[in-house]
Amino acid sequence: MQRWGLRRIILIAIALLAMRDRPEDLGLLPYGREAESANGNATASASASANGTANASESAIAKTQAPALAPLDALAFASRSPAFWVLVGSFFICGASTKGLVGTHLIPAGHDYGVSEVRAAGLLAMMGIFYIVGTTASGWLTDRFSSRHLLFAYYTLRGMSLLALPLTLAAGGSHGLGWFALFYGLDWVATVPPTVRLTSDTFGRENTGVIYGWTGASHHLGASMAAFGAGTIRTLFGDYRDASGSSACCASLPAFSSSPWVAAPSLSQRKFSEYL
Repeated sequence: MQRWGLRRIILIAIALLAMRDRPEDLGLLPYGREAESANGNATASASASANGTANASESAIAKTQAPALAPLDALAFASRSPAFWVLVGSFFICGASTKGLVGTHLIPAGHDYGVSEVRAAGLLAMMGIFYIVGTTASGWLTDRFSSRHLLFAYYTLRGMSLLALPLTLAAGGSHGLGWFALFYGLDWVATVPPTVRLTSDTFGRENTGVIYGWTGASHHLGASMAAFGAGTIRTLFGDYRDASGSSACCASLPAFSSSPWVAAPSLSQRKFSEYL
């Protein structure tokens, strides 16, 4: 106990001495803000005086970061775009196929096939470890490859794994459940980085947080509905095969709905003026 107390004191001391509260404390700009944004007003006035025209001033102001929309305004604007509903629908299915189905019902489903609660809980813990790896790798891939292609792969492979889950359980799951947990863990949160990137590309970086927040709400809604629906199916039909199969079919839908993203509108200064 004394060693843990000493370690806490050392960590607190390091944090107080080395960590800073704001990027400005280190002479840096906040992440995502460009130098033009920080000096937008000065640049605008300097350009206007040098050229003597209003066009130069407008050009400089256009370089500044557009203001973010309020939550309800952002929802009203985003709901006009097909891309928003594709993102909402895909994240709804993401929540249904992860937290709603597997996260809630893997342990009772394993119990139906003789898998102990402790082992099934260990599989969930294994997924938790691997989804850290999968999410980090997905972020690396999102920086280098098309987000739509990545989502196509993630949701298609997730659907295939859900189709295989009942067969693995029926076979006793001696080794197959371990592989399922590894793969499903890698794929669990891998959809987040490409979804965030598509949100940023479509609606602007300054609105990514608030619009992704609305998208994330659909994730929880899908999880709650799948948790209730899978339990109802188990009660009515005696097993989870239909729940797993229907979730697998739903998981494949986002893979075939990427076309609206291609022509999705993005926010512009003109559009922002409607909400300011």
